[in-house]
This record gives sequence, structure tokens and C-alpha cells, in this order.
Amino acid sequence: MKTFSLRTARRLAASAVLLLLAAALASAQTVKPVIDEIVGNPVKGRIEYVNDGLLPLTVVLEPKSFSVSETGEASFRPLDPDVHVKLSSTSFRIQPQQTFYVFYEATAPELPSWFVIYANFTGFGLRTAQGMNVRLQLPHTVYMLPKEPLQKSELQITRAELDAAQNKVTLEVENSGDKFGRIFGTQLVYTKKKQDVQGFPVFPHSKRILEIPLDEKAQGENVPVEISMQTKDFKLEQKLVRHDSTEVAATANPAPTPTPAGTNGGGGNGH
Repeated sequence: MKTFSLRTARRLAASAVLLLLAAALASAQTVKPVIDEIVGNPVKGRIEYVNDGLLPLTVVLEPKSFSVSETGEASFRPLDPDVHVKLSSTSFRIQPQQTFYVFYEATAPELPSWFVIYANFTGFGLRTAQGMNVRLQLPHTVYMLPKEPLQKSELQITRAELDAAQNKVTLEVENSGDKFGRIFGTQLVYTKKKQDVQGFPVFPHSKRILEIPLDEKAQGENVPVEISMQTKDFKLEQKLVRHDSTEVAATANPAPTPTPAGTNGGGGNGH
């Protein structure tokens, strides 16, 4: 039993070391910028690939199209045939402590349009001491945008609910227009403080659903009362509606009504 425990502990320790090493290797490679939002058609841009590691790396680039669900999950597919992306290099080698620049030009049949350029890193610099390969993919996302920005009238907060029992806020944001927009910052506003939430994109004719966990238990004065969202050009604000999931559950499943003594509890004869 002791031998098994010791062997298991060694395996767990080795796994932890590999995970830490993989994280360190991943942090040694960088793509700058992560996102480009460019007005025009065609658009031109530059991507910076940095190898801060101690060994050379080979990089292969692969443009892809993608879609984003209402809850923010991205699904990737081969580049749409009507979107054309020209890269100055599709594969290259980066020496240790060096930077490599890739220039691109893209066209699309209509705007807005978007795609991602995946960088697939391989090489001895991504192998552990045990010879294991660590796969690393880093994205550069490009949004091709029209000159006309998203208007405030096209973006609505259609749901803003506080569930104190679940200690979370649920938001639905709907973009009814043809333009792409981005929420740069979201804040839950309390009586005496604010809680910052990461921004997100809002795609044309779509909605985005967010569940935001609260930093602290919602009770007393420590309860958010309003949501505030900031785009590049305008701000959206809306009061939160209290929605207690425990009360809803109790209403949906009420306790059975006691049957008075001396009556038939089987439902009668249908009259």
C-alpha cells in the first residue's frame, strides 16, 4: 500500500512539473496585437511574433473563419471562400530572443467581416525534458469594419437580473443593427462600490448572454443595483431587476395542500 502511494505521489509530482513547464513555455511566445479592428476593405495590418525562449521555433500560420455563440463560445472552420487573406509569410522560424513580423492584406465581400490567423508553434523549444511535445496555438483576430459605427439605438440591454440566491447577475445584450460593436468595459454598480467585468464583442443581429458571479455575497448594502456598459462612442445603463431563483423554484413546485380529514384524497369521480 505504501509503495502504491509513493508511486502515485511521484506521478502526481511529475505531472505538476510538466504542467508548470508547459505554462512557462507558452508564456515565452507572444503574438502582438491579439486583436485588430480596422476600418476599410481591403485592410492591411502587421502581426508581431515574439520568441522569448532559449530555443528556435517554427511557426505555421493558418487563417480561419469563426462564429461566436450567444454565450460566447467560439467555433472555428476553414476560411470562408469569399474572404481572401494574403500573408507575407505562411511559415517561418524564429530564433531565440527574436521577433518576426508578418504583414497581411484581406478583402471580404461585405462589412463587417472577421477571421482569425492561428499561429501553430513547434520545435525543440516546446518539448519537455521527457521529450513530450507541447502544442501551442496563438490567435490573432481581425475585424474588418465599415466607416459607420454601431449606433446606440441598435444596442439594447434586454435582460438585467440579479439572482441573490445564486449570487450572480444575468445579462442579455442584443445588437439589432448591421454593424459590429464592442463593449470595452462593464460595471456592476453598487451603492458604495463598483465591480468591473471584462468587455466582449457584440456581433450584428445577435445577442450575448452573460452570467456574472458577484465578488461577495449579495446581502444588505452589498447588492448591485445597476449595470453600466461602455462602448467606444456611448454608454448603456440599466437598473437590475431582482430575480430570486429559490422563490421561483418554490412557486414552480408548491408544497402539497393537506387533505381535510374525512374526504376522499383520490381526486373524486371527475365531476
